[in-house]
Amino acid sequence: MHDRERDAEGRARNARPRDSFGRPLPPGSAGVPRIPDDLDLPPDRTLGYAQQLLDDGLAFNAHEVLEAAWKNGPFAERQLWQGLAQLAVGLTHIQRGNPKGARTLLLRAAERLARYEPEPGGEHGVDRAGLVAHANALLDRLAAGAAIGPDELRPALRGR
Repeated sequence: MHDRERDAEGRARNARPRDSFGRPLPPGSAGVPRIPDDLDLPPDRTLGYAQQLLDDGLAFNAHEVLEAAWKNGPFAERQLWQGLAQLAVGLTHIQRGNPKGARTLLLRAAERLARYEPEPGGEHGVDRAGLVAHANALLDRLAAGAAIGPDELRPALRGR
């Protein structure tokens, strides 16, 4: 059994390069740039960065940015950031050709985003209703076995 790479707190980390869908590549391969494990941005920058990654077709990297906000942000906003991160993982599963995983994560994302009750200033301009509708539309397409194009995997986190 191989020892896993660990950070200073002892959490397992994998420094292997990854492809654009977040899948590990063989050591020494050229992958897409990784999101730093200690990323800590204010909400506006987090959403802008995640949106750019989604627009570039890098849903897995967007998930990592949103997950950092979920882990580093205020507890009162945790459900929002978890829902956004789960949405990005659902998109990643579609990109990877895993409809079962996509359905599971898109359902979780839609439920979490629909239930989120923001405190004043805790919504950060996120279009929750639009994202829930987008997740549900993707779920309908997955259920129908319909093809999902790249443009459908670039939802607007905030109204455009």
